[in-house]
Amino acid sequence: MGLTIGVDIGGTKIAAGVVDEEGRILSTFKVSTPPTAEGIVDAISAAVAGASEGHDVEAVGIGAAGYVDDKRATVLFAPNINWRHEPLKDKVEQRVGLPVVVENDANAAAWGEYRFGAGQGHDDVICITLGTGLGGGIIIGNKLRRGRFGVAAEFGHIRVVPDGLLCGCGSQGCWEQYASGRALVRYAKQRANATPENAQILLGLGDGSVEGIEGKHISQAARQGCPVAVDSFRELARWAGAGLADLASLFDPSAFIVGGGVSDEGELVLDPIRKSFRRWLIGGEWRPHAQVLAAQLGGKAGLVGAADLARQG
Repeated sequence: MGLTIGVDIGGTKIAAGVVDEEGRILSTFKVSTPPTAEGIVDAISAAVAGASEGHDVEAVGIGAAGYVDDKRATVLFAPNINWRHEPLKDKVEQRVGLPVVVENDANAAAWGEYRFGAGQGHDDVICITLGTGLGGGIIIGNKLRRGRFGVAAEFGHIRVVPDGLLCGCGSQGCWEQYASGRALVRYAKQRANATPENAQILLGLGDGSVEGIEGKHISQAARQGCPVAVDSFRELARWAGAGLADLASLFDPSAFIVGGGVSDEGELVLDPIRKSFRRWLIGGEWRPHAQVLAAQLGGKAGLVGAADLARQG
């Protein structure tokens, strides 16, 4: 199969891109994300039509945030869209006249990194995405592992603290409450409240108040050496690395790939993640260590991965 289209459904934009067999994006088309579930189906179709103009496209892959069934056809549940057992594959196929594959967005991003990014050369890779929440994907033996019902790798909702912080999923103590962009902001606000004298750089980048601290301010302040910002990244990294050590006990991959907005800070966050991983890895003194690598495709990973999964059918 030659050219395929990948679709990335974001909170504000839906992006479609024509992707070749080497993972290169040849054209893109973006539309605003509508507020209704049915409107999103129409918007996906419009984005596919816009991106495919002038190209001979053979299939479409869609990355959707939520639980996708084992047939990669139905969105069982989407937390941010009113999709409950939504037959997304059938609806989009009827509109675009092409075969459609639906995949969880984190799985699609993991596959993109494995095929065309940091995972090249590895057969066994675990990806985590440190964004607003925490997502992931499992590639073992060169295959995307989705589980019997298609909903594996929801790493963010592994409970790491019994009776811990309340999560948006309704449970308590989920990993993403301690290792995510949302957690990073919480750490920074707590530390700025406790020691404002150590947060002057950070506070100066916002409106001067603790409540005004945003993720972008923490990144900027950390690069300037702000103690509160640096320590907040270290706390996030401590939880992220400990979680990777647990995943190593489960899957024993040769590499972990860390993506998402938080990972854009590079070694500022990756180096302490690696240290925490080694600290908590059971038997780490005597066993081989998986590499902890930065994702390479950035925001394109999900689109490229979805397109490649569509190519494989």
